[in-house]
Amino acid sequence: RAGLVHRSHMSSCRVDKPSEMVDVGDKVWVKLIGKEVKEDKLKLSLSMKVVHQGTGKDLDPNNVSLDQDERKKRSFRDYTSQKITLEAVLNTVCKKCGCKGHFAKECFMQPGGTKYSLIPEEEEEEGAAAGCEGDKKMNQAEESSKKRKK
Repeated sequence: RAGLVHRSHMSSCRVDKPSEMVDVGDKVWVKLIGKEVKEDKLKLSLSMKVVHQGTGKDLDPNNVSLDQDERKKRSFRDYTSQKITLEAVLNTVCKKCGCKGHFAKECFMQPGGTKYSLIPEEEEEEGAAAGCEGDKKMNQAEESSKKRKK
């Protein structure tokens, strides 16, 4: 039976000119990788790259290589613009400092020492600053400690 092999299925390496690999009429070993009926004609998809051309042995009997090729063709969705927010907190209270969300062995706070808190995001900070004039009068110690934490 006659058929066509797409250049992407001729070799595991990139093939720019199929004529450099084979001539019209050459007999090659192929593997049937798909079939489809189009306009009452049977269209066969063939691959040379998963078959040893000297012996005809199937080099990809479980279709692992073909599945990887299919995954590479799929479009990649860009998730980088989506924000990740962590909302889960351990349901525990530290025996050292009394704060929620961590264990005593993981406690970073010394008794009577500096307490650390999350710094609000820039957008929230700007909104809060615009809304409250009285909050702008922050003492110098608090402001310098915030700068150190970043």
